[in-house]
Amino acid sequence: MKGRLFLKIFGTYLVIACLAIGIVGILAGNQIRAKLEAQVENELMSYARLVDLYPMKEIKNRVDDIARVAKARVTVIDRDGNVIGETDQDAAAMGSHFDRPEIQEARVRGRGTATRYSQTRGEEMKYVALPIQKGTEIVGYIRLSRPLDEVRRTVEEFTGILVRSFIIVLVSSILVAFLFSRKLTGPIRDMEQFTERLRKGELPGTLLIRSSDEIGMLAQNINFMVVELQKRIMALQEEKAKVEAAFSSAIDGVLILSRDGRIETVNQGMKTLLGDRSADMVGKTPLEAFRNLTLQKALDHFRTTGDSVSREVELGEEQPLVLDVSITPVKGYAEGEEKAMLVFHDVTRLKQLERMRVDFVANVTHEIKTPLTAILGFVETLQQGAVEDPATAKKFLLTIAKHAERLNRLVDDLLTISNIELGEMRLSFESVSLSGIAENVLNIYQLKAREKRVDVVSDIPEDLPPIRADRDRISQILINILDNAVKYTPEGGKVTVSAAPAPDQAVVVRIADTGIGVPRDEVSRLGERFYRVDKSRSRELGGTGLGLSIVKHLILVHKGRMEIESQLGRGTTVSLYFPIYRENAVR
Repeated sequence: MKGRLFLKIFGTYLVIACLAIGIVGILAGNQIRAKLEAQVENELMSYARLVDLYPMKEIKNRVDDIARVAKARVTVIDRDGNVIGETDQDAAAMGSHFDRPEIQEARVRGRGTATRYSQTRGEEMKYVALPIQKGTEIVGYIRLSRPLDEVRRTVEEFTGILVRSFIIVLVSSILVAFLFSRKLTGPIRDMEQFTERLRKGELPGTLLIRSSDEIGMLAQNINFMVVELQKRIMALQEEKAKVEAAFSSAIDGVLILSRDGRIETVNQGMKTLLGDRSADMVGKTPLEAFRNLTLQKALDHFRTTGDSVSREVELGEEQPLVLDVSITPVKGYAEGEEKAMLVFHDVTRLKQLERMRVDFVANVTHEIKTPLTAILGFVETLQQGAVEDPATAKKFLLTIAKHAERLNRLVDDLLTISNIELGEMRLSFESVSLSGIAENVLNIYQLKAREKRVDVVSDIPEDLPPIRADRDRISQILINILDNAVKYTPEGGKVTVSAAPAPDQAVVVRIADTGIGVPRDEVSRLGERFYRVDKSRSRELGGTGLGLSIVKHLILVHKGRMEIESQLGRGTTVSLYFPIYRENAVR
């Protein structure tokens, strides 16, 4: 670019200089030629006027003298145009000259002039003619002519001087144009390089141009603009960093839709929320990405009204993701360029908890109402006179005691779960041997298992690594699991209790039975409060439906985990993982 600008300015100066010299040369040459020709014409006209004072006959006889004095060719012509006197040619051999321009002009205007190429002399000539009068009658014409070779030589000499001057001026103009163009384009080139560094994002520094003219003022303005621009860029970068940090670290999913309704930006929260479903979302419409009519209807309503819209949508079928979606316009864009922002808040857990709360209230109400109804019914029967019959009264009292005991177990289990969730259960963690605790629990259930003719087998090595746990709560966990195993295993069945080291610095205890089992699609619900596979049988056996829920909470408190495998009609295996006791970790 610098070369093009330099050449433009340099070339412009050269063209102007050449045109100026050329025009001056042409005008001056023409002016000099015209002056010299006018001088010749005036001189010839003066001699012609002097000659015109003599009679026609004397002029004819003295043409040679006149030619010598006037230094010109003299031609005398009669009134009919015949040459009667001539200094350069034989007058008799010359034809009529009446049609010559200078003769015609002299006849009409009293004097005539012409400049033309002479066939007789073979060169350019200047002619002047005057009529010779006798009284008022024209009796002939006197014509004087002189070659213009002297004028031509003078003009050629002037042209030579002009060419030499032109060369000198041209060389000087080239030098001046070069220096001026370089001085003019130098600061412009510096400004171009300065702005180029700025365009590439580099720190350009300060533009140093020491000049008090418009270029200097322009450089100062550029420096001021760069400083202001850098301040604004830094402010915008800070704001951008804040927005990007908030955008990327937001737990809620956020989508930005372009003005044509396609997904333009997806934050990390959205990717985490959707997992694999978030792949290749950019560039798609929300309908293509989510395949959800509720969301599409909300978008249509937003586009129609322009107001913020909030909807609750479900994504997925097997384990639906419940999302609270808010659609709002993105401010700051021109009309027709508006964008939209979709914020997805995961309320799946909230919905689950709400459903669990409703189920819990219903289950608690049902679980409490059943024994209370029985107790109130038998008490009312006793009040109506059954108490007078000792055998009936005893039977009714035993039933009342059974239901009261069930209520008591239910309240105890609810309090246990509540204390665990509220963190009010005091636990004493220590190094505990699983083999000893498991042996004590097995001894408790051996008698009950023999009564049901269920075989309980223990395969627990004594050299198991110790675990970090609360001894009483570990016993409670094993009792609840073993109680369920014996309770739901029919006569002739078998319950196996085993333990072994497990990966990831843990010990696993497995309690496997050959009981009724659980349908595969309901295994995930084991551990929910009041959940029973066989509700009627569970109540007959005295279960509250909270045993596995208590185990699940206690396992989490011990930083362990519970895994359940079951097949309907083939039995269930519960695996309990406990972290190994490490003294350094405790300290």
